[in-house]
Amino acid sequence: MIPGLIGFVLQLIIPMITATAIVREKERGNIEQLLVTPIKSYQLMIGKLIPYICVGIVMYLLIIAASSLLFHIPIRGNPLTLFALTLIFISVCLGIGLFASTVADNQQQASQIVMFFISPSILLSGFIFPRETMPDFIYYLGYGIPLTYFLKIVRGIILKGLGLGDLWDQVLPLT
Repeated sequence: MIPGLIGFVLQLIIPMITATAIVREKERGNIEQLLVTPIKSYQLMIGKLIPYICVGIVMYLLIIAASSLLFHIPIRGNPLTLFALTLIFISVCLGIGLFASTVADNQQQASQIVMFFISPSILLSGFIFPRETMPDFIYYLGYGIPLTYFLKIVRGIILKGLGLGDLWDQVLPLT
């Protein structure tokens, strides 16, 4: 359960703060002001996303430290592989937050859109309930959830010591 918390917390917090912050900028009219500056739109988006990447990295490191110090769970696999694949998952979470901020008109809508993604993730990804016991339709529906793939990655690296070669079928859908 503890390794799965990495993915769950990242998918809960990162899209939420990303979506609400960008929608807040839209509500205040700051986005329009930034768009008329001489920077390109992709530079603006990268500048908006870098702080949330840093927040995700700090959250990841805190959860790894807590799992190691408090629960004595060693990382059996390569920590750098886990870190690199976590960065990919953080970018997926940022994408969910950007989608929510694009669709939403205010912060409450953004929060509800993000919760729309989080609720199925808890139930269908295998975080709480094993996916093998689910009906076929629900089982295959879980493949549309990024957390499903990341849970297999994080549990495989931390608990089983798997490498990138063993996890490529989970990494490919995330990328």
